[in-house]
Amino acid sequence: MAGANTLEFNDGNFDDSVLSSDQPVLVDFWAEWCQPCKMLAPTIDEVADTYEGKAKIGKLDIDSNKEVAMKFNISAIPTVLIFKGGEVAKQFVGLTRKEDIVEAMDALV
Repeated sequence: MAGANTLEFNDGNFDDSVLSSDQPVLVDFWAEWCQPCKMLAPTIDEVADTYEGKAKIGKLDIDSNKEVAMKFNISAIPTVLIFKGGEVAKQFVGLTRKEDIVEAMDALV
């Protein structure tokens, strides 16, 4: 369910791939059963293509990776968190417009 430039984050690689990254990182928290998540997926893939080499863009399945989902209090999906320097810089909950995500990313790259 991910594009060529969309990474897969999980409980095992989250700290190294996201929190320790020197680039901004967008994480889309999703689940297979979530219809709005499926509707957001093409937008996430487009953003991943746009920011290739400038930021990391990826997805984290909350059903398979409960540790990270609990750590960041993910209670509704889709939730998009954008990290900069290991900290949450921006958060979107629910179906989000591509323009809003791009605006947030542009401010961080």
